[in-house]
Amino acid sequence: MATVRVLVIDDEEIVRISCRKALRSAGYEVDTAASGKECLDLLEEGMYPVVLIDLKMPAMDGIETLVTIKKRYPDLQVIIMSGYDTVEHVVESLCSGAAHYIEKPFTPDMLVKRISEVLETCP
Repeated sequence: MATVRVLVIDDEEIVRISCRKALRSAGYEVDTAASGKECLDLLEEGMYPVVLIDLKMPAMDGIETLVTIKKRYPDLQVIIMSGYDTVEHVVESLCSGAAHYIEKPFTPDMLVKRISEVLETCP
């Protein structure tokens, strides 16, 4: 079975490093980006079955990135993560096409569980 590639987008380097470490330990191949634009550039180069995006980022926020991804790659699974958890954020994320939502801070086990749950629903 091929290694699953995950793309993590967050403007905070420590979050990217933490996610990479947790996901690699679980056997995933991980690429990271610091912005929505960088994410879109990476998606042009290669395909990922799942993308993890921070909600609050400068310039292009997580919802804008999510909407752009879903227009270009409708089958791509996107998980929104945020430390600003409100019902409105969750609803907006899910209504915009997110497959799941994860609240920061999260444990490595919770991150791996969310990625697994989303991958199980992939066609």
